[in-house]
Amino acid sequence: MGVMVTDGDLLTQQVDVIVNAWNRNVIPWWLLLPQGVAGAIKRYAGLSPFRELARHGVMQLGDAVLTGAGRLPFRGIIHVAGINLLWRASEYSIRTSARSAMRIVNQQGFHSVAFPVIGAGSGGFITHRALEILHDELTQIETTADVRIVRYARG
Repeated sequence: MGVMVTDGDLLTQQVDVIVNAWNRNVIPWWLLLPQGVAGAIKRYAGLSPFRELARHGVMQLGDAVLTGAGRLPFRGIIHVAGINLLWRASEYSIRTSARSAMRIVNQQGFHSVAFPVIGAGSGGFITHRALEILHDELTQIETTADVRIVRYARG
């Protein structure tokens, strides 16, 4: 299947799971003021996905962890460690995060997944370049899932 790129809000996508571009879980979640996708997830899903994520401990750059979706209508949230300890994304972190997230999608048998543009926003990567890297990586991964990348656009 191809990878679709769309404009909109990640949290309104009709998919099984969404991906949250997260940090490496070094700083306790309750000390952070999540922005962007993570901030929206915290507002709408509640704290349970972040409490569950914290139990997994420190994540390696590019790793992924599946949690419940809290109050959101998804089957889960895949949190990827898309930024380094200096809060910066790299081509490596974007590509590795995409592979790790898709490994979970395929292992769990999810039929659809929506990604934000990993690395853009607080990751400091230029949005169009982060999108190119993410799209390139996702198109190389074998899957039967419907995969979409959602560029944030206010509704």
